[in-house]
Amino acid sequence: MDLKIKDVAELLNVSETTIRRWLKDGKIPAYQLNHQYRFSRGEIEDWMMKCKLNLGKDGFSPFEEKQIYPAVEEEPHAGRGGTQQFSLYRAMHKGGVLGDIPAKNKTQLIKTVMQKAAPRLGLDADLMSELLLDREALMSTALNSGIAVPHPRDTVLEHPGSDAIITVFPEKPIDYDALDGQPVHTLFFLFSSSDKTHLHLLSKLAHLTSQPESLKFLAAKPSPDALLAYIKEWEAKIRHQT
Repeated sequence: MDLKIKDVAELLNVSETTIRRWLKDGKIPAYQLNHQYRFSRGEIEDWMMKCKLNLGKDGFSPFEEKQIYPAVEEEPHAGRGGTQQFSLYRAMHKGGVLGDIPAKNKTQLIKTVMQKAAPRLGLDADLMSELLLDREALMSTALNSGIAVPHPRDTVLEHPGSDAIITVFPEKPIDYDALDGQPVHTLFFLFSSSDKTHLHLLSKLAHLTSQPESLKFLAAKPSPDALLAYIKEWEAKIRHQT
């Protein structure tokens, strides 16, 4: 899917002027079609993850920008001030929380989680495990600091607004091929219904886990209710940032 400057600005929750500045400075991947900039979902996803891992150009990170997360209009006529504004909360509520999952390695963890959670989302556990492992073979989805966001390369949910994030706390932190060498204690399995919502939720997760207080909270393995309450409050706060 090709994205325009307006699309990327909305997904990353920055102004179009900021996107144009990043383009001028060569800090964001894009190509030109009929003298207009276009972006691919795969390249933007990889760019966001590399920036989160401090692999961006000259240490650049888009998550240092002031970000305001308006609603993602996943349904026709859904207003920005409506129920669509808590997109991360809704996706995490739908996906649920799995705690103390026993696993010795990445492969075992992914397969165990899919056996438990995929059927609830109407997905095939074996197929999803294969897609997730294929994505890991391309590049680890660990974001450093004990966080990982496993996800397939393509959208797998059919209905708009059905996006789901399964939050997983392993029984013990496991090696996840993170660049900082730290084992992973929290994973967000991301399944989306469109390229736009995928990038939007990935951006929010990267923003959330760039904050020390959020990392400390997640490392404590909060209860499902405490986690959802924290996420809802966090989204409400960033929505009103100026």
